[in-house]
Amino acid sequence: MNTETFRIFCDVVYYQSFSRGAKANNISQSAATQSIHRMEKQLGAQLIDRSKRPFNLTPEGKICYEGFREILETFDAVVSRVQSQYTQDGGVIRVAAIYSVGLHEMNKCMREFLKERPKSKIRLEFLHPNKVYEAVLNSETDLGLVSYPSSSPEINVVPLRSEEMVVVVNPEHELAEETELTIDQLHDCDFVAFDRDLPIRRETDKTLRQNGVRVNVVTEFDNIETIKQAIEVGLGVSILPLPTVAQDVARGSLVAIPLVSPQMTRPIGIIYKRRKVFSAAATQFIQALGGRIR
Repeated sequence: MNTETFRIFCDVVYYQSFSRGAKANNISQSAATQSIHRMEKQLGAQLIDRSKRPFNLTPEGKICYEGFREILETFDAVVSRVQSQYTQDGGVIRVAAIYSVGLHEMNKCMREFLKERPKSKIRLEFLHPNKVYEAVLNSETDLGLVSYPSSSPEINVVPLRSEEMVVVVNPEHELAEETELTIDQLHDCDFVAFDRDLPIRRETDKTLRQNGVRVNVVTEFDNIETIKQAIEVGLGVSILPLPTVAQDVARGSLVAIPLVSPQMTRPIGIIYKRRKVFSAAATQFIQALGGRIR
């Protein structure tokens, strides 16, 4: 067995198709089938249960898929790092970011990084926070940028920064003239909230509850842009990270009021899969974002 055999097996499993897995490796479907047959014979175990459609992995197959995928991930990263030493080509860096971090922070950093490494490429996609974690765990992306980053036995966290949380209101709202607010001043206010399954919603609810403040949640959304639109049309107030509303405040469409008691912050960080071996370009991109791999 070699890395080519591992890759054929992993692609067949990933695509849930012998034909698509074979196509990804530029071989015939028959060659892919024979490759996996040889692997099963060498291991003395059935890896794929072909009696069902789509096929299922056997317990031994699941072990092989997880292990071979880690081997390939490390192998590809090492090759990329070696090649970057003499080609100055950093290859492709795959990044998944939550919408608010990506929209407000990534463009400038990417432009500056690519100016220094014009042969590198950054493949950026914006995802729901849960999908960012899934993409990292499934090795579909190299880096994830999330708020309230959470480590686990399979995920490492690189802290980046903390963003001040502010009360955001429509310019016509009765609180708009305040220079600062305490959270108890939001008691009984109409409130535009994040969806309940998001970390920022859980942290906001926790702070409100700990301070005995009850708000009237009028609507819930899964992203900051829609929340800001709801505030603009007067549906209610919200608590949002200051960097995400800076341009709106400058235009005069929203008002951001410092929250002084208690002060709230939103931590931002990079998540990546444990034992991940980064290319030189990926390591430098993490540093460009302000992080450091320990």
